[in-house]
Amino acid sequence: MKFLLKITCVIAVLSFLMFELSSCKKDKLITNSSARVQFSQDSVLFDTVFTTIGSSTKNIRVRNKNNKRIKISSIQLLGGSSSSFIINVDGGKGTSFEDVEIAANDSMYIFIQVNVNPNNANSPLIINDAIRFTVNGNEQTVYLEAWGQDAYYYRPNNAIKFSDGSYFAYSRISESDNATIVMFNDKPHVIYGYLVVDSTQKLIINAGTRIYLNNKAGLWVFRYGELKVHGQKGNEVIFTGARRDKEYADEPGQWDRIWINEGSVNNEINYAIIKNGYVGVQAELFGNNFNEPRRLKMTNTKIQNMSLWGFYGLGYNVYAGNNVISNCQEHCVNIALGGKYTFLNSTFANFWEKEKSRDKPAININNHTNSQVLPLDSAYFGNCIVDGLLVNEINLDLDYSDTNFPPKYIFSNCWLKTSNSTGDPLHYVGDIRTNISTGKSNLSFNDYKNYNFQATSESRIRNFTLTSAQTDALKFQFDLNNTPRNTSNVTIGAYEN
Repeated sequence: MKFLLKITCVIAVLSFLMFELSSCKKDKLITNSSARVQFSQDSVLFDTVFTTIGSSTKNIRVRNKNNKRIKISSIQLLGGSSSSFIINVDGGKGTSFEDVEIAANDSMYIFIQVNVNPNNANSPLIINDAIRFTVNGNEQTVYLEAWGQDAYYYRPNNAIKFSDGSYFAYSRISESDNATIVMFNDKPHVIYGYLVVDSTQKLIINAGTRIYLNNKAGLWVFRYGELKVHGQKGNEVIFTGARRDKEYADEPGQWDRIWINEGSVNNEINYAIIKNGYVGVQAELFGNNFNEPRRLKMTNTKIQNMSLWGFYGLGYNVYAGNNVISNCQEHCVNIALGGKYTFLNSTFANFWEKEKSRDKPAININNHTNSQVLPLDSAYFGNCIVDGLLVNEINLDLDYSDTNFPPKYIFSNCWLKTSNSTGDPLHYVGDIRTNISTGKSNLSFNDYKNYNFQATSESRIRNFTLTSAQTDALKFQFDLNNTPRNTSNVTIGAYEN
């Protein structure tokens, strides 16, 4: 019995010693000159970064695939303290690090930021640097590159304080009343907070101008202010979020809205691309005076990927044509509390497929609140397409109790994805074609996921030959692509087929 006990003890001791030897071997530094580290990528690219803004953080993963610890003798940002890049190694920021160890078959992350210094160059500039690693006498390099660009910046210098303690931060386009300000296209325009076109001021935005709005930022045309967006085909005015990283290219809700109040008769938006915000365009009666002018003309414009609505009108007067409003979290068009609206030769298509599902229709029309009914002078949709993933993409929330001002809406020569009855000749006139199928196979758009709402092989939107369809087509004789329309055998929607 004592002999077996001794044997057991000897085996236990030997096992312990073998484990210790194995552990020591594993924890021992590998110094062989052939041993190196590996990187998750050998270069890091930052997309266009505006001067003074910086960028989101990127990272690289440094792996030790050896069975022993490895020591990185030095990690060095070659540009040193003058570099536009900043690196963080093992929780510390700096430009040079020594004797950084990585355990066997383990890894570590290096975080990288870039700040682009102001400059006077109007074209993008390329900023380069590199991180050099020295391992067992070997030098390994990860290259860094950023595209930077100078811009016009609009930062809040005023604020409205609310009773709950919150603030509305804004700046005016000019401190001078009656000023006319032109946004040129030589450099991007970057907006923080709200940029306000105040009463009696006018903002003109030239073709090709790019406007980047930060989180919760917006453009506000206050009472009696005036907005002129003068885009051109192929040289559109772009409104989008300020984050230029690739992962934000199609991220909704990055900024707030273009907000237009009553008082001006000459607001115009032509050839604009408005995307990745909360509400694309909001045109509303700010007070209760329906006698004040409140007019917006919106043509040849795309509004897409909004985290709430594409267009919101409240008691407004809007004339619109050749527009595509698509893929919004709720409504593409939300008309509330009456007003007067004309939409011609336009496409409203809601194929929202983001993480949060959609249950609101593409078109919503309303004329009342809980306490009052307001006049819907007219909502006219001529030669339009309404499509999307829901069975019914049109909601009519209308109160008819005011017999002196019954709500007036008309769909004329349209293709409609709706389960509503379209037999009423007062509201559905001309050639009305409908579909109530479920799922994604409605009209055959070229690529709805990438906002291409042309339907070149789709016969159901062609050959509208009634005089009313021809009359509406003549009002926009060139489609959104500047292609001449066939005004005899009309193709409805924003694009000639």
